[in-house]
Amino acid sequence: MIIAVASGKGGTGKTTVAVGLALSLPQCQFVDADAEEPNCHLFLRPVIERTIPVPMILPEVDLSKCTFCGKCAEFCQFNAMAVVKQKVLIFPELCHGCGGCIYACPEEAIQAGQRQIGEVEVGTARGMRFIQGRLKPAEPSAVRIVRQEIAMLEPNGVAVVDASPGTACAVQDTIDQADFCLLVTEPTPFGLHDLKMAMDTAQEVGTPAGVIINRSGPRDDLIEQECRKRDLPILLRIPFDRRIAEAYSRAEPIVDAFPEWRDRFQQVYAEIERRVNQ
Repeated sequence: MIIAVASGKGGTGKTTVAVGLALSLPQCQFVDADAEEPNCHLFLRPVIERTIPVPMILPEVDLSKCTFCGKCAEFCQFNAMAVVKQKVLIFPELCHGCGGCIYACPEEAIQAGQRQIGEVEVGTARGMRFIQGRLKPAEPSAVRIVRQEIAMLEPNGVAVVDASPGTACAVQDTIDQADFCLLVTEPTPFGLHDLKMAMDTAQEVGTPAGVIINRSGPRDDLIEQECRKRDLPILLRIPFDRRIAEAYSRAEPIVDAFPEWRDRFQQVYAEIERRVNQ
């Protein structure tokens, strides 16, 4: 069972939910898939045991074969290649590593080189297998890192994956590989707007989803109306409570600061399991 914890925007409480859920389940594995800004280690304090580099294809041009026809640059949708007179310019920071330029070259003058775009760290945290990715600054996409992280999960048991905020490619890939998606939101117009995009993403990839309302209060009806419209369950409400915010500021998981929340997260998991298996 892989549970992705996602949100349409940052700051909704996604990490609070992901860490709290993972610590409430026995024999759980944890993945911090926010490779651009991983922060779950602040709450779980893992011991990192090994680091695995993550490479990506970078084209290498054999100028002795190249006729400077420009087919490679025409193919690239990210403007990572340009042919200027008798030169082929490659811009690594724009390359997404798709390898299409290799197949587009009629002279077979382009080979697949490699460059490291980041790394995956593996260790243990409070008895859990802990995996986190780190994308190098200025790299365009964390998709390959996310795939490497999830590929390193043990086949048995439950895994909680804390996705990146937003709905970009890495988030879509995370949700696509999950058995269930927990969408964390807040009852504000901005929260609703971005929640809709996250709901669309889960629906597009076909992953069943449920909603958790953080900072729950009088404006919950904003979220409730949209959930009813889409027939998505609200699985948990976390109140707008200063004490919870203070615990977060100390990097203290909610289930440590308030042990009664452990039972509530276990009930959320029981409902997820029921829905996945029905």
